[in-house]
Amino acid sequence: MPGVKSARAARQRRHMRVRKKIRGTAERPRLSVFRSLNHIYAQVVDDNLGHTVVSASALDREVRSEVEGKRKAETAQLVGKLVAERAVEKGITKVVFDRGGFKYHGRVKALAEAVRKAGLVF
Repeated sequence: MPGVKSARAARQRRHMRVRKKIRGTAERPRLSVFRSLNHIYAQVVDDNLGHTVVSASALDREVRSEVEGKRKAETAQLVGKLVAERAVEKGITKVVFDRGGFKYHGRVKALAEAVRKAGLVF
């Protein structure tokens, strides 16, 4: 049907709108979140160099064993805690949060709150 737009295309438009304003630097990199139907991914990116500094996902070995039988929001909390711990190890304490065009609700919110609790500021 003409005029019907997919949810994925709408999310990508929202993400591009957000990315026009948000940029990660070496002092304050961007914490990017991607949420698929089954998993959640987070990475800290320095946009000046175009490098991922640290990353974590529900598929990482440290998290995979703990994920069994947990709800998706609980998994997101584990991933948020892990990415924050890895970032603090690299000396990163402040980030810019990039929700990736997703609503700040549910899994994205759970990940963000876990990151804050683990020591990152945004």
